[in-house]
Amino acid sequence: MDTLTHALSGALLARAMAPGAVPRAIPRRVAAGFFACAAPDLDFIAGLAGPVAYLENHRGVTHSLVLLPLWAIGVAWVLARLLREPQGWRALYAMSAAAIALHIACDVITSYGTMIFAPLSDWRAAIGTTFIIDLWFSGIIVAGLIASAIAWRSRLPAVAALAVLAAYVGFQFVQRQHALEFARQYADAHALTYAHVDAQPRPVSPFNWTVFVSDDERHRFAHINLVRREARRYQPGDGFIARIDSPYLPLEQTIWVERSRYGEVGQARIRDAWQSPALGFFRWFAAEPAYDGTSEGGNCVWFVDLRFVTPGRDVTPFRYGACRDSPRDPWRAYEYAGPAAKLLLR
Repeated sequence: MDTLTHALSGALLARAMAPGAVPRAIPRRVAAGFFACAAPDLDFIAGLAGPVAYLENHRGVTHSLVLLPLWAIGVAWVLARLLREPQGWRALYAMSAAAIALHIACDVITSYGTMIFAPLSDWRAAIGTTFIIDLWFSGIIVAGLIASAIAWRSRLPAVAALAVLAAYVGFQFVQRQHALEFARQYADAHALTYAHVDAQPRPVSPFNWTVFVSDDERHRFAHINLVRREARRYQPGDGFIARIDSPYLPLEQTIWVERSRYGEVGQARIRDAWQSPALGFFRWFAAEPAYDGTSEGGNCVWFVDLRFVTPGRDVTPFRYGACRDSPRDPWRAYEYAGPAAKLLLR
């Protein structure tokens, strides 16, 4: 989830938790909830050490349920001083802990993966019901905050908005089950008995999904809309939203695409690059890895995580590769950035 949505959800939660007996404390509590719920994303500073450090640490220790009680103390202490809370950090502790927990929950429902047991484990929890930027999700929060500002004496609008938000995520979970069932039907129809099925949420609509049927060698995937009866036709000038929404087709018009994990049979060099120590970080991170071509006369082999390949977008994030100067040299990790490639580990 984007940081602004996190912060707004924390403000909404704080309003729902704010004591009604002290109206003058409400703005201070809402501000504290705003900053507390955004705090875990301070781990963006890991990106200063490079893309590998970012992948290995983002949504790590700052998003840990194990460390949540400790972070809540620190956040409450800082906020109590910044906001001049007369009752001290203890008055903000419960709200800070709840806001951090809400942040973690809102990240877990996306598909990126969150290390909720760090530093004890680097396992990444990902329910995968909600796209990383969901305008409906954010809209419910904003509507709740507006209603809370109008009826500022009551916690009911904030509580109601949080209930609607939970119901919306539950609705998305149901849609994900429908998408998974569609993928299973495809796997059964094509005798892909041992294939793994998955469904990734996509932007604009809770009915937009990319479904995967994957085996050890290749992915078969399709961009679908669960309720659409006719394809949405995009014309130049229709706008960005229409452009990213139009690729999701009705189930009856589904187009399945195949992507290889390691290139064609006989291209041992590609599999060797994927299995090299240089790309260990990407093997750990990628849920739907796929071969994405070569460059430099075949000396660079590129891979993407199909979770993040969203039709209608101009840039594919998280594209990494391994390069070497000759077959005798070790592979080195690179990040693809447009026409250039940046060496990651020297």
